[in-house]
Amino acid sequence: MSRVDMAHLKQWVGRQTSDVDTLSIRHAHLMAATLGLDPAALVDGAPLPPLWHWIYFLSGSPPSELGRDGHPARGGFLPPVPLPNRMWAGGRLEFLAPLPLGASVEKRSRIVSVEHKQGRSGELVFVTVRHDVLHEGRIAISEHHDIVYKEPAPPGSRPPSAAPAMPAAQHSRRFEPTSTTLFRYSALTFNGHRIHYDVDYCREVEGYSNLVIHGPLHATLLAMYTEEVAGRSLTTFRYRGMQPSVLGTVLTINAHASGSDATVWTALPDGSVSMQADATFG
Repeated sequence: MSRVDMAHLKQWVGRQTSDVDTLSIRHAHLMAATLGLDPAALVDGAPLPPLWHWIYFLSGSPPSELGRDGHPARGGFLPPVPLPNRMWAGGRLEFLAPLPLGASVEKRSRIVSVEHKQGRSGELVFVTVRHDVLHEGRIAISEHHDIVYKEPAPPGSRPPSAAPAMPAAQHSRRFEPTSTTLFRYSALTFNGHRIHYDVDYCREVEGYSNLVIHGPLHATLLAMYTEEVAGRSLTTFRYRGMQPSVLGTVLTINAHASGSDATVWTALPDGSVSMQADATFG
């Protein structure tokens, strides 16, 4: 029998929240340090690199309001899905205007759907949130963010994901996150999810072999690499997590560009894909 009461969860569709933040140059410099980048170009008025808006609009709950996984307890803005594991599954973004560093910006968020599915490992619930980031009253980024909830896999039992067919890579770069990388990215995004810093919790509760590399970190690396190899700014970016990657894994960031389109992906040492994305340029 399903543990999921979809009639109850669908009451969250349409819920909204908003926030205002300043695109701090200091915070951007800390992100650059986390990724080993030169911060010299990150000055007042410079465009925020793609997906770096995720390090802003931070909120935190006191310890008494956190779940066992380190996330806020469920039932606030996001619905109280009873499945224990929560993952950053993917998303779609439109880049309509640059966001200048130092500017005051607004984010408006709304739950647009809650869907129940049956996966290979059991029940899944997908929650899609629309985020609009506005500068001077106009939408600069329109984003749909997909969150998936699922049952934990017993340790060592995670089935391999179906491998998508990728084109031949025209450009490649290796990236190996360290425990410090994961710690710093969690700190920059105020992400308390224990899969990124508590190895015992990873293995004993959520069934991972080691600390998990953040999904949004994957997506950020892909988006930045796409702009680098194309020499142009992104217009759209659609990404999907295929399988988790863990600490100790060397990631190969690959890109294949054709005209105004590009496919990018992070490959694991065995050639399988951890995250893939499709991008367009203006």
